[in-house]
Amino acid sequence: MAEAELRDLLEAGVHFGHQTRRWNPNMRRFIFGEMDGIHIIDLLQTEALLENARKFAGELATGGGTVLFVGTKKQARDVVQEWAEKCQMPYVNKRWLGGLLTNFNTMSGRIARLHELNGWKEEGKLDLLPTKERMGMEAELAKLEFNLGGVRDMDRLPDAVFVADLKTEEIAVNEAARLRIPIIGLVDTNCDPTPVDYVIPGNDDAIRSCELVIGTIGGAIEEGSSSWRVQEEKRLAEEMERRKREEEERKKREEEEKARVEAEEAKKAAEEAEKAAQATAQAQQKAQQVQAQKPQAAAQKPQAGAQRPAGPVSDTTPSPTGDGPATSPPAAEASEEKPAPTVAGDQPAAEDAQASEEQPPPPPQESAKAAETEEKAENRGESK
Repeated sequence: MAEAELRDLLEAGVHFGHQTRRWNPNMRRFIFGEMDGIHIIDLLQTEALLENARKFAGELATGGGTVLFVGTKKQARDVVQEWAEKCQMPYVNKRWLGGLLTNFNTMSGRIARLHELNGWKEEGKLDLLPTKERMGMEAELAKLEFNLGGVRDMDRLPDAVFVADLKTEEIAVNEAARLRIPIIGLVDTNCDPTPVDYVIPGNDDAIRSCELVIGTIGGAIEEGSSSWRVQEEKRLAEEMERRKREEEERKKREEEEKARVEAEEAKKAAEEAEKAAQATAQAQQKAQQVQAQKPQAAAQKPQAGAQRPAGPVSDTTPSPTGDGPATSPPAAEASEEKPAPTVAGDQPAAEDAQASEEQPPPPPQESAKAAETEEKAENRGESK
């Protein structure tokens, strides 16, 4: 940061004030004396205060702060624009638009309109409009460029305001003081330094004086803002690298998680397939066992029918007509085969009872027919 020495201040004529009759009593402590009806400013205080303001502006710019340069008077207009553009800071060098700070929301809309019209002009859209509309938009663009051209990139309120002449920029000073924005001001003997936070007593009417003071503050801001931009670029590069690493790690984790889920699903599917195969094998084994048991069951059924005790021949012999069991043979045939019982009807009844005990209970329909046959046989025996 370049420092302004006492010799530089003296050669630039910073020590010359206004006429004694046009002075402001609040500037008394900065006045060294009087010569030929003109106040002489104490350059020792100017040197110290300028260094203090330079340090403040440099530290503010190093931290990424924004300083608004304001200088609409003829002597400071070009210098303000030059150093503001070097520092890439907003500036007002033609006309202070009332409410630029206190009504910044509305001004932001007008700045957006300025960018919109500039975009249309660059794209060639204005040339496609009818002549009357095109001329109206060009006039609006020129007016916005005149009033807001220097603050087109100011997207928020500035962190500090540098004012080249407090008397000319009274509205800007009042708005900044109302919003409690720090003010760095070049204050002549005819101005009130009360609202200024960093006072630089000096001549604000000489071009060389304005160039020296503005150049000193602008150089500090340029150096601080350039170092901040380097740090910001480095930080952005590190941030992009960090995000890139995080993105790669995230993708890697997602791939690992996807592989793990796929492995679990494959394992689960294999287990389910294995279970299904086991169930199929068990079902086939059971089916084979059932198929093997069927011939055995079919072979056992005739044996069971042969071993089953048969009832009396007369009971199971079907009748010739097919209506039911046939009646027992005549008693004469029975007497030829067996001797007649001493008591009529006793022995056949006993044999029938013994046969009924040995024979298993028939089905319900067969048991009813057997009971009817037995009853008929008993009746015949009694009749004999």
